[in-house]
Amino acid sequence: MKKTVLGLSLGLGGWVLGIPAWAQAVLDTGLSAEILNQTVTTPFRRPDLLRESSRPVYVITRQQMREQGARTVQEALRYLPGILSDGTAGTQLGALSSQFLRGARTAQVLVLLDGRPLNDLGFFGGFDLSQITTDVVERIEVSPGGGSTLYGSDAVGGVINIVTVEPQPATETVVEVAVGSYGLNEQGIQSRGQGQELGWVLSYRRLQSNNDFPFTIRRLGKSGRRENSAVEYHNLQAKLTWQLAEDQVLTANALYLNKTFRVPGSVDFPSLDAEQTTNDLLLDLRWLWTQETGSLQARLFLDDLNYRFSAPQSQGSRDLILRDSWGSQLQYAWQAGENLEGVLGADYRSISARNTTFSFAGGSTNINYDDTVNQGALFARLDYSPDPRFRLDLGIRQDFSSLASGSATSPALGIRWALAEGTTLRASYAGSFRTPLISELFFRLRGFFEVDGNPNLRPERGESFDIGLDQALGDFGLLRLTFAHNRIRDGITFVSLGPRRGTYENIGLVEYTGLEAALDVRLGENWTLFANYTLNDPIIRAALDPATVGKQLAFVGADSLNLGLTYRHEQGWYSSILVHHIGSFFTNNTNTESLPGYTTVAWRGGIPLTEDLSLEMGIDNLLDEQYEVFPGYPGVGRTLRVNLRGQL
Repeated sequence: MKKTVLGLSLGLGGWVLGIPAWAQAVLDTGLSAEILNQTVTTPFRRPDLLRESSRPVYVITRQQMREQGARTVQEALRYLPGILSDGTAGTQLGALSSQFLRGARTAQVLVLLDGRPLNDLGFFGGFDLSQITTDVVERIEVSPGGGSTLYGSDAVGGVINIVTVEPQPATETVVEVAVGSYGLNEQGIQSRGQGQELGWVLSYRRLQSNNDFPFTIRRLGKSGRRENSAVEYHNLQAKLTWQLAEDQVLTANALYLNKTFRVPGSVDFPSLDAEQTTNDLLLDLRWLWTQETGSLQARLFLDDLNYRFSAPQSQGSRDLILRDSWGSQLQYAWQAGENLEGVLGADYRSISARNTTFSFAGGSTNINYDDTVNQGALFARLDYSPDPRFRLDLGIRQDFSSLASGSATSPALGIRWALAEGTTLRASYAGSFRTPLISELFFRLRGFFEVDGNPNLRPERGESFDIGLDQALGDFGLLRLTFAHNRIRDGITFVSLGPRRGTYENIGLVEYTGLEAALDVRLGENWTLFANYTLNDPIIRAALDPATVGKQLAFVGADSLNLGLTYRHEQGWYSSILVHHIGSFFTNNTNTESLPGYTTVAWRGGIPLTEDLSLEMGIDNLLDEQYEVFPGYPGVGRTLRVNLRGQL
């Protein structure tokens, strides 16, 4: 059975062990049960209940994404606590995503696809979440705080795990078409089913939008129409599962992501000819052997990522970035006794990246870098419950790298203590790291300005502390509070070596203090409410520029507030009001420039027309708020979207 409450849904499945009888009795009823009894994998690296985690985990489900009208993973994160996901390239469909967690920038936030890494180690460091459309997503798990103990490099600020859809017992084919403001049109089809031994998911999604929206930036005294920001997607997924034996399953998943995005630049410096194209092929093969006391999983994955940025007139150049990545995972999860369970495993990943720049004026091509980084690791996690009310988890990981100083050790410790029925205290510590990018290590540029990479760079290091409380509010609500403190040191910074020459060095320390509060309440039989608030305060403690010491780190220091009120009728129709607020934030590290905060209001609704046909509607930025997410990059004003969804 699956219920949807407050934009959160309960989906029990997988391998769940060790639920104390008294706790199960407490959690079997009420809203807190529907949230805390969700199955998640990110904090454990195996399926377990969210309530067993010693650190906060925020989940958005497939049903919630549909009801919120989220078209991409980036949009799906908008109303979650703990994360800033509006980006710095504008809020129009297709704009490059940025995700900030606990004072960490995009390159320091690890993105997983079904538990394996996606982050680019070549040039950007992160992964563009605007590329993945939500039709292939079952749920998204956001786990703030250091996650390198289980997942390795890049998990300094936290981990975002995108879990893709699975085959289902009853064959289902869903067709969707949508139209909306600024030339938006969408078409999609997905088929899922399960035979005796073979299951499948086949999906195709096309999105297209002109994105020529009007804007007003009062701060700059500018208004007009955004030009050269059109986007078009062609995304495909094919997933097959084979039941090799009663206790063995083989899963093959292929995801092709194609996005062509016109890059408008800022309103002060528009780039009317710039275009960005990405073609990503993500392949994954998993074998799972489930035993009575545990499970063994082996995996191979291969990624082919191609990026092209061309601006022949405005910049006179074309950049190509070619990345090939392959890796493997092996892990064994077991229950050694009634009160003891753990995970033991090994990871390997190799990334090769090549970046070239072609000059239209000179007709020449410069090879900026062409190199490979190999990473391997051994890890272990142990969960021990000496008392049904108390749970202790310990973890350790040793990463090995082909870089001279790229190895790292990442410990973790967490406790979860049920103080009383409905009241649980949790606390955790974790070490983390980020491997330098290939561009930071080996970049070589010659010309008017010279840049040399630094092969002696050390990994960035992080330490993450948090303490929190989960408080059930009778059978109608749940309050989750988390206080967090992070330290990110050895930050990699570009350093000038002269008038036209520079390199990269390990210089910097950022201390982050923050608060995450999430409230979910059922208001009667049909009404539900969610509210969450995130306070972010990242302070620079050491830097190359002494004028920045003691100041707030640019862009990642905004506070956020989200509200959602939903009415669901027993006949299937629903209506929601969603409020998204971002506080003011600095745009430079000396804190002399800032952007004002902004608030957007959205309405969503759905009506079942027949048993197999439904109409869904949405208005984003209902009050037509005019705002910036980056200086000179306006947010999208009021937009309308109408979606027709049919099931065959």
